Amino acid sequence: MTDTEKEKSLSNNKILAVIRISGMVDVKKDIAETLDRLRLRRKYACVLIPRNKNNEGMLKKVKFYIAYGEIDKNTLVKLIKERAKSIEGDKNKIKINIEEVADHILKGKKLSDFKLKPFFRLHPPRKGIKSKLAYPKGVLGNNGKDINKLIERML
Repeated sequence: MTDTEKEKSLSNNKILAVIRISGMVDVKKDIAETLDRLRLRRKYACVLIPRNKNNEGMLKKVKFYIAYGEIDKNTLVKLIKERAKSIEGDKNKIKINIEEVADHILKGKKLSDFKLKPFFRLHPPRKGIKSKLAYPKGVLGNNGKDINKLIERML
């Protein structure tokens, strides 16, 4: 695959769901900084980021601490419905159309544009995970479309 083909495959407007799997103990400084830039400061925190060359580089650097993949619309709607929090706090509940927010996010808008926190706090996955193995045998690294199954188990 040439460089231009790689750039084209990265540039299609996909949104990646990134979940921190590993904890905070014994994390190297540069990896901790990258996780902080991705807003993954706690275990089982999830963020939505656009797929681009810069983000791909950061994900490749921390692939042994996270699980990531392309999120589909149905999973995104469930994630927003069950786990989205308002920036102003619970006292000021905001009324949003979840389907409309999901559509805008898939087109490139951010959660903060809708006054929502830019991350989600998830439960540990039901039925457990193999948190020390890479994707086909465990959950670390690029899960592709299977990230949706993992998120469903964590809601």
